[in-house]
Amino acid sequence: MQITERQVGDVAIIDLNGRLVLGEGDDLVRDKVNSLVQQERKNILLNLSQLSYMDSAGLGALVSCYTTVTRRGGSLKLLGLTKRVSDLLAITKLLTVFDSYDTEKDAIASFHVRV
Repeated sequence: MQITERQVGDVAIIDLNGRLVLGEGDDLVRDKVNSLVQQERKNILLNLSQLSYMDSAGLGALVSCYTTVTRRGGSLKLLGLTKRVSDLLAITKLLTVFDSYDTEKDAIASFHVRV
């Protein structure tokens, strides 16, 4: 799992590349989001377009990150869901919990911040 961070306006974008699975990426994602929250970064966008696979631990990591961010008054949204990830979120009914977007422009605009 490779994680890169970018900043667009007030939105922290975390690009995930690889597999979000138990022991390989789940802790990395949680640590990255926790670090951003501790820095008072409230608008977080997870770019999943380069995610090749996600298991139940990966789903757990997403839910954990969402809970962490929203409890601190922030927003966590998803970008670029692959068909596999979208289907997984739909089956688990988590698609109704997360705001997800197809384009980065739409996702950033949804935070209502200036770029």
